[in-house]
Amino acid sequence: MKIKQDFPHRVREIENQWIVLADGTRLAARIWLPEDAETTPVPAILEYLPYRKRDGTAVRDELTHPYFAGHGYASVRVDMRGNGESDGLMEDEYAAQEQADALEVIDWIARQPWCDGKLGMMGISWGGFNGLQVAALRPAPLKAIITLCSTDDRYADDIHYKGGNMLLENLGWAATMLSFSAAVPDPLLVGERWREMWKHRLDNMPLLAEPWLRHQQRDAYWQHGSICENYGDIEAAVYMISGWGDSYVNTIPRMMENLSCPKKALLGPWMHKYPHFAIPDPAIGFLQEALRWWDYWLKGIDTGIMDEPPCTFYLQDGVPPAPKYLERPGEWVRTSNWPAPTDEIETTILALSERGLNPDGELSGDRLIASPLTAGSLQGEYIPLWFGADFPPDQRRDDGLSLTFDSEPYAEGLDILGQPTVAATIASAEACGQFHVRLCDVAPSGESALITYGTLNLNLRDDADRITPPIPGGPMDVRLPLDLIGYRLPKGHRLRLALSSASFPLIWSPQKRADLTLKAGKPTLELPLCRAETIPMPFEPPESATPCRVETLRAGQPRRTIHEDVGSGEVTVTIEDDMGDMRFESHGLRVEQRAKEVYSSHPTDATRTRADIEWVYRASREQGEGRFSVEVTSRYHLHCDETTFYLSAEQRAFEGETLISDRSWEREIPRTAI
Repeated sequence: MKIKQDFPHRVREIENQWIVLADGTRLAARIWLPEDAETTPVPAILEYLPYRKRDGTAVRDELTHPYFAGHGYASVRVDMRGNGESDGLMEDEYAAQEQADALEVIDWIARQPWCDGKLGMMGISWGGFNGLQVAALRPAPLKAIITLCSTDDRYADDIHYKGGNMLLENLGWAATMLSFSAAVPDPLLVGERWREMWKHRLDNMPLLAEPWLRHQQRDAYWQHGSICENYGDIEAAVYMISGWGDSYVNTIPRMMENLSCPKKALLGPWMHKYPHFAIPDPAIGFLQEALRWWDYWLKGIDTGIMDEPPCTFYLQDGVPPAPKYLERPGEWVRTSNWPAPTDEIETTILALSERGLNPDGELSGDRLIASPLTAGSLQGEYIPLWFGADFPPDQRRDDGLSLTFDSEPYAEGLDILGQPTVAATIASAEACGQFHVRLCDVAPSGESALITYGTLNLNLRDDADRITPPIPGGPMDVRLPLDLIGYRLPKGHRLRLALSSASFPLIWSPQKRADLTLKAGKPTLELPLCRAETIPMPFEPPESATPCRVETLRAGQPRRTIHEDVGSGEVTVTIEDDMGDMRFESHGLRVEQRAKEVYSSHPTDATRTRADIEWVYRASREQGEGRFSVEVTSRYHLHCDETTFYLSAEQRAFEGETLISDRSWEREIPRTAI
């Protein structure tokens, strides 16, 4: 990545600025300005997050925000209430309070002498969510947003539920936030108040997994903050961006189809990161592309960005399966709309037949789908996030635990772009069940690479807000869209459709093992094929501002391991998210964070499914003013029987050797939909 230091504007940084809200709460902001902004006001760009500007996002912030300031924008990074150096408490994600505070922040920014009254919001993940949510409230200064790796439907596409099945990421992210929210305010910025602020947070720490687990259907809890409830609420221009290695891809076709505001979409090969430093390559000049967007909507400069086709997609070449990719070769295409016209995307129908996956035929007899509850251990991470072995490796083991249908080799290959969809009639042996479908690329060598997948909780098969348990043995017509994908099947490779009745540890096991039957008839796979012309790389090479000066005391070592007890058949997947130990050279703050997630499942006994997660956070300043040393250990545990989830958590916090907080939680939560 090219580092830029010579900008059109000299940049002035305000390391910490208090924004005082109407209730007296102070939010902490870090601001980068053109040096002459107070005499020549400029538009502002807001990024609003709970992840601590002091250390949590400081590395990426320094790549990004000074770059915008150097090109004539006030770039403002604000920590939400209850996080970083900001006052107050955060009760839940995407709460009404969070959005109300954002409106006050926007009003404050618009009234500053360095702002001309026009704003944009930008963010990835949490920041992408609240950009959409705040845009739906229509604050007058907000003219445009860039939302990355986000969703319009909190139930369908966040880290909680997928196809009505509970993701284990539901507990994983609750454990992450239990640790992140316990981070200490920096004494250099808040003074001696830091102990009082920190203790207040620890004493009032929310158990986020509890509401997330209690709301097992798509009810009012999830409808709040889901802009799909009324797409017409958004009038600001929306640029939506994600990557094929991320989990939020399905929101883009829905928003492109339903938003009535000005809009653009971009999908590249990336994991859950900003595209100027994400993997796999090719990374792009995201900051230059963002400037084209901001210049058009905030400065009225015709950059040509709205003259281009609205949708840009990267078609990944099929490559051998691997748990981590540094690069994915492929080609770029653009479509004139979404849904795309038939001359750009053409749908072909393949039958799941006696002869495999082919353009015609039918299934003359029923087929059993009898996966052990341990099937799915090679699915990979739901959200590749920490640069570890997060991508799905060779799928042959899980294919062997599934009912599979293979095509003949495609002599000329295939270009797939869209959401492949399976339509079938199935039956469950129990009054519950999961239907999981993977589409794979099978090489002549036999290697099986995951292309895309979908999953469905049969209790919620007709409607995510209505429980309709299967009648054991009774036929059910299901239609399951797989995740949006852009993929180039190589010449001579086959497609494989793999059907299973479990996928652990992606999703929590059903109430009991429920084998399925694929009923005889004409089950089909609708396959969207790309006919659009490929184009040369449409983006400039990546650039950034000067990176943050960080001393690495211990490099992070993320790992993912699978252990099988041959005697019992129990499978345990262990994920170690180790982010290392680092010191920020500009202010001396030292931070170490690591997590260990352990998920276990038994092939036949669903009551033996369990999850144990531990996070360790250490922070200190070893010399000079503002010296301190703290450590927080946070743990979550979940197990179940057929009727109840048993959730527990604990958190212990120390200043030096002194125990500051020791909390524990025990909850029993009825199983209603999952």
